[in-house]
Amino acid sequence: MNALKIVRRVALLLMLIAPAAAWSATVVEVWKSPTCGCCEAWIAHLQKAGFEVKTHDVADPGVVRAVRGVPSALASCHTAMVGGYVIEGHVPAGDIERLLKERPRITGLAVPGMPSAAPGMDVTTGSRAPYATLAIDPDGRTHVFAEHAAGQ
Repeated sequence: MNALKIVRRVALLLMLIAPAAAWSATVVEVWKSPTCGCCEAWIAHLQKAGFEVKTHDVADPGVVRAVRGVPSALASCHTAMVGGYVIEGHVPAGDIERLLKERPRITGLAVPGMPSAAPGMDVTTGSRAPYATLAIDPDGRTHVFAEHAAGQ
């Protein structure tokens, strides 16, 4: 086999394996209080779904929320960034995956407050009411991105 054929075969092999080698877990950066247990549970939920999580313990996650354009009415206990989108609160990993796949023209997603059935909160006992993930429009308005039955 001559050198040109070898080079072509190596190039073809590299083209075939490059997409798989280039793939890595999507990084989610999370700003949270250093003592928040439900934040840790939500991070574990994301990691189980295949996300890589980078955490930043901060005294006041509200500062990050304000800088990222999340209205205070949508506040929760942590704020995250992924793929240029802000994620506020206990947003399910599946909603984040859908967001990154569809790439809508929104600022991000929020699960306001701390619904007991949301990921990371579902470790507690008590009421498991349905909840919604909201899309945050660039003007701060919201609309329902996904609805979740209790425990989803």
